[in-house]
Amino acid sequence: MKRSIFTRLAAASALALTALGGCAAPFKANVARFQQLPPAQGQSFTIVAENPRNAGGLEFAHYADLVAGHLTRHGYVRAADPGSARLLVRLDYHVDQGHERVESTGFSHFPYWHRPWGWHGWRGRYIHGFYDPFLFDSGYDIRSYTVYNSMLKLRIDRAGEGRALFEGTARAQSLSNKLTYLVPNLIDAMFTNFPGNSGEEIKVTVAPEPKK
Repeated sequence: MKRSIFTRLAAASALALTALGGCAAPFKANVARFQQLPPAQGQSFTIVAENPRNAGGLEFAHYADLVAGHLTRHGYVRAADPGSARLLVRLDYHVDQGHERVESTGFSHFPYWHRPWGWHGWRGRYIHGFYDPFLFDSGYDIRSYTVYNSMLKLRIDRAGEGRALFEGTARAQSLSNKLTYLVPNLIDAMFTNFPGNSGEEIKVTVAPEPKK
């Protein structure tokens, strides 16, 4: 029985996702930063959720700890009392619902492709030409998969003034929509060569975690 093109798309999609998900590929992100940060001299900071829905959550607290770790390594100090912090760090993150991509990788190597006969029986091209549905069904390797856009925003204000000292955005596309995977990698990308040159957008590649 001849399989429909939709069945082929679904099967190819599953194979593509399995192959891509099974290997540890580097994480790539586009990072844009604008900054007027003074040199780090132990200024205290506290981290708040830009989106009220994330405030107080354990997941947000985990990501805030990751950001705090980077800032500490750059010479800042997390305030024990948030009310006394000199810097207010606003953190936000998001992943969309995804969109489908369909692409053809050219001709697939089916055993009956180069023969005038096979399980379809003999079919000369001069009969159906390039409108032959069997020609299309057996000739192309088509893959369909879902791509997700993720984004992380980081803003550092001078506490009590509302004046921005740093604004950064990290964006990425991936086959995963899991925040627990995306956000830590976006944070690592954001702090690569931090604070960066103001107004410059760069591409950052974060190496995958070593296999245990």
